[in-house]
Amino acid sequence: MKMNEPVNKNATKNARNLLSYLYDTAGKAVISGQHTQTNYMEEAVYINEKTGKKPKLRGFELLSYSPNINYDDAGYECLKEIYDNRGTLQTALDWAKSSGGILTFSFHWFSPLHGHDKSFYAANTDFDAGRILTEGTPERKAFFHDMDVVAGLLKPFLDEDIPVLWRPFHESDGDWFWWGARGPETARELYKLMYEYYTDTHHLDNLLWVWNCALRKGYPGDEYVDVVSIDVYLPEYAPTDYHAEYEKLVRNTTENKVAALAEVGYLPDMQMLEKSRIPWAYFMLWSKEFCIGEKYNTTERLREVYGSGHVITG
Repeated sequence: MKMNEPVNKNATKNARNLLSYLYDTAGKAVISGQHTQTNYMEEAVYINEKTGKKPKLRGFELLSYSPNINYDDAGYECLKEIYDNRGTLQTALDWAKSSGGILTFSFHWFSPLHGHDKSFYAANTDFDAGRILTEGTPERKAFFHDMDVVAGLLKPFLDEDIPVLWRPFHESDGDWFWWGARGPETARELYKLMYEYYTDTHHLDNLLWVWNCALRKGYPGDEYVDVVSIDVYLPEYAPTDYHAEYEKLVRNTTENKVAALAEVGYLPDMQMLEKSRIPWAYFMLWSKEFCIGEKYNTTERLREVYGSGHVITG
């Protein structure tokens, strides 16, 4: 298998084309990306207002589509996040069809059993992800139930032949989400279960598989991964091309796959990146205050990034 070909041998032509595009781009330029979790896509609107440009890649969130949300034991912040997120898959589908932009999906998955409030956080659920790996357990049954529901939600993108950079079980190098609470090895096995189920049973051949953990013991293997990625939230702003993070990522995963900054709190410095040519295929700035306002990324910095000749915009 050539490294610029999807790991799913039945991948759609458009999925293959997108992956080839990422390989062709990395090191020559970087694709601009922005996460949004509401139908308003206010971050993209803000970027356009401030820079006259639009992000080429947009990240959408599936949290409100979790089948096991405990509405009776959820606080205001949790409920607002759910309600604001509803309907965003249709928004994503419409945007991709009208713009030709690139989609990536994140899933803050409310635990398939038990849990209260934002139960994608391990602190809010006693759901044991390790028990998914044992045949016949309630946890495994619930896990596959949720996977079936989500597969149905993803199918319209397959029907429209729209590729999706699919990033499940993200940040499993930490223990704050239930899928990472039992260690990266467990998250690795959950990812492999999902890959095989979505590929062999649901035939979601439009998905490109994005791994999001920079720990060596968590890596599923090149046969399961199309893109390796890392999330980086620096404690304070400093100009960076995220060179150290790139070295850490490829050292602990593989040098054979294209790499991405799947989430950042601070935009990369384009002058540094253009000079160093660190081969990030894309970056995705996180939503809300990480984009809007002056707290994390100033208007001046947004203009520098979106005005750079090293950045691909929408």
